[in-house]
Amino acid sequence: MILEQELEGKTLSPQEVRSILKTDNKEIVELCKRASILPKKNSKGQTYFSYEEVKNLRKVQAAKGASLAPAKRSTPMMNILSSLKEMENSLSDRISKVIDEKLEGMDEVVVELIRCKTDNETLRQKIIDLNKEIYQLKNDLNAYKPVALGFYKKKEKNIWD
Repeated sequence: MILEQELEGKTLSPQEVRSILKTDNKEIVELCKRASILPKKNSKGQTYFSYEEVKNLRKVQAAKGASLAPAKRSTPMMNILSSLKEMENSLSDRISKVIDEKLEGMDEVVVELIRCKTDNETLRQKIIDLNKEIYQLKNDLNAYKPVALGFYKKKEKNIWD
């Protein structure tokens, strides 16, 4: 009882906590997260733990050890889960590969489509220009009237007509 009262006011360094819990820093960090303990820092910036915090960490460590025992027994389940994960990754890789192969030629198709669209617009403009020229030529042709013996006379255009 007296020893415990003396320890309650004492602070413990991370090295002492590692030796008490017989674990490494990574495990201590995990235990602190589980126990919602934030290590404190002294005026020199060194980390320390209180005796109560270490007691809580020990309890969490013991509870964690107890919860690991059933997990070790379920290794067939872990094997199944890892097999499923491997299958999922394999399928994802295959699907990605197939999609990449199918889309590989799409860039050329898009470029060809744009070229065809440009050509189509150019031809449409040529048709419009040719229709204007045909209209003009028909007007010129209608300006000639037959006279006799296969001769034609161009009728003068009246600007008022």
